[in-house]
Amino acid sequence: MIRNVVFDLDGTLTDPRLGITRCIRFALESMGRKAPRDDDLLWCIGPPLRESFAELMGGDSKSDVEQALILYRQRFGETGMYENDLYNGIPSLLAELLGTGHRLFVGSSKPTVYVRPILVHFGLDHWFEGTLGSELDGTNSDKFDLLRSLLAEYSLDAGETVMIGDRRHDIEGARSAGMAAIAVAYGYGSGEELREAAPDAICAKPGDIPAAIEALGA
Repeated sequence: MIRNVVFDLDGTLTDPRLGITRCIRFALESMGRKAPRDDDLLWCIGPPLRESFAELMGGDSKSDVEQALILYRQRFGETGMYENDLYNGIPSLLAELLGTGHRLFVGSSKPTVYVRPILVHFGLDHWFEGTLGSELDGTNSDKFDLLRSLLAEYSLDAGETVMIGDRRHDIEGARSAGMAAIAVAYGYGSGEELREAAPDAICAKPGDIPAAIEALGA
């Protein structure tokens, strides 16, 4: 039986498209580089940002990647994290899950110093018993490490816990941690990506999630 529900943030609870793409472009252009169009940066939403910058910058040094990350965070902390929208149906979803006795958590590869203010900004923080993100030095940016840490910190049984996310990293991290996994199709993972990750279910909209969780215990 599933008692604990862990939500990813970006692409699952909120749509961070504008903030993330604008901050990536700001970082690259501040370093004198040509930045891709916003639509060509959507693949960067979800995976650890260091990995995305390393791919965007090709064979550049680690120090250049770290400089890009500093510039990204400069804009993101001031403006970017609020260039964000709450997906329709999220508050009612969280209320329904709490009403059926589930414990709710957030597990995001985004640094905790951003995750918590974003939840407060959207008035979501009171729904969640616990929140865990990565550290600025990259600790817990890998979803398996993050979920393993979250399970330990809140003394959760992996067999009673499900991860809800929109990218393969969420699904693969959950599997590695011994958890069930549900993918959401309204985020940033493609249909092919999600099918290949083989979650227990794929939900088209937030309102489909409670039934998918209930089916896991059937």
